[in-house]
Amino acid sequence: MLRRHRTGKGVYSGMKHYIISKFRPGTPWREYLPEIEAIFARTLTIDGVHGVDIFPSCSERPNRFDLMICMDMDAAALPLYDASEPHRTWKEKFGPLLEGKAIFDHE
Repeated sequence: MLRRHRTGKGVYSGMKHYIISKFRPGTPWREYLPEIEAIFARTLTIDGVHGVDIFPSCSERPNRFDLMICMDMDAAALPLYDASEPHRTWKEKFGPLLEGKAIFDHE
């Protein structure tokens, strides 16, 4: 489990934003984890983003998703994240490698 981008605040800020991704078959997605971590580390500079956890799947079953990214943020930070360079980079670089994704937000 990768938890390299925790801020250490340990305070739930009011919103969790999940990005749950399934890579196309044959994509060596685990090799990309350092780059994905670096992209999401940059989200910590966005006002209102308090932490990021990155969880690779522990299952190789074909009906499972591969990666879950959980961002702890204020609700007002979501549009800032959507317009950010890290978000654009994630979508441009890794979007074409995805077979599917789910986005889920909760308070």
